[in-house]
Amino acid sequence: MTRSVFSRLPTPEPSTLTGFSGNRLERRSEARNESTLAATLADPSARIFLLRGDDALLRSSESVDALFTLKEAHAVGAAMDDVILLGWDGSSPRLATTLTSDVSFDVDIFHAVSMRTLAINGAAGGLLADTADPATLGALAQARALLHWHGSCRFCGRCGTRTQMAQAGYRRDCPSCNAQYFPRTDPVAIMLATHGDQCLMGRQARFAPGTYSCLAGFVEPGETIEDAVRREIQEEAGIRIGRVAYHASQPWPFPMSLMIGCFAEAISTDIVPDTEELEDCRWFSRQETLAMLSGSHPAGLSTPPKMAIAHTLIRAWAEQ
Repeated sequence: MTRSVFSRLPTPEPSTLTGFSGNRLERRSEARNESTLAATLADPSARIFLLRGDDALLRSSESVDALFTLKEAHAVGAAMDDVILLGWDGSSPRLATTLTSDVSFDVDIFHAVSMRTLAINGAAGGLLADTADPATLGALAQARALLHWHGSCRFCGRCGTRTQMAQAGYRRDCPSCNAQYFPRTDPVAIMLATHGDQCLMGRQARFAPGTYSCLAGFVEPGETIEDAVRREIQEEAGIRIGRVAYHASQPWPFPMSLMIGCFAEAISTDIVPDTEELEDCRWFSRQETLAMLSGSHPAGLSTPPKMAIAHTLIRAWAEQ
């Protein structure tokens, strides 16, 4: 019997193990037009996410609730002229907009929480306060990326005229020169280089003490993902790479990236680190890596939290 290429794929799908990957909204992109946003704003079942930078506004209750009525959004001073449509949860529209930094709200009713905190708490298995479900985290990631794009694309790159929102938030149009702008997503290659029973990890000065992670970098114009992996590892660690294999991806809304996780086959082992980029870079044995993952490393070394795609890559290799 002929084997399908899909029969070799791991279960569950590795991307589903990363934070912000659980978005289940129906985007219905083919149905969005100039009247869609007005229709959803008039729908009494519509609910809205409210963001302030990287923070999400939550209702102060025992369970995490990040959805508000449009009346509540008005009451807390949300930017209702900048509302965007994310999609639908069943028949109920889901929208998003921003809160300005000078808007205050009743902390007995609402509180703002970092989206990173929500994702880390969710990866802890729902045992911590402010734990959002994967679908909510995914929708918040979509909202964060889109709202940031709107904030950074307010003026036409051709003529400088202020652009206008269109397609319920999925396009901006220039009324002067008719240029059209679409939401962007920045591809980032993140990779774990391996050589036999060892993997390559590094740390930056901004990392938590003792934390080591995969190397990563933006994919440049005219570059394949595989070549980006080879170039980044060569530049950051001086390691030459042969074969490259894709493993998983993660929407990363800080501000609007797609992390593309790969394994890389090292064909050299002598590390020449970029000291401006990395504080340290070294090879780790599988046994040492497993100790880092379990929190039992004798020197207290660790990997990124479970919500990060770096954790997914490292664990998949260590436990293969």
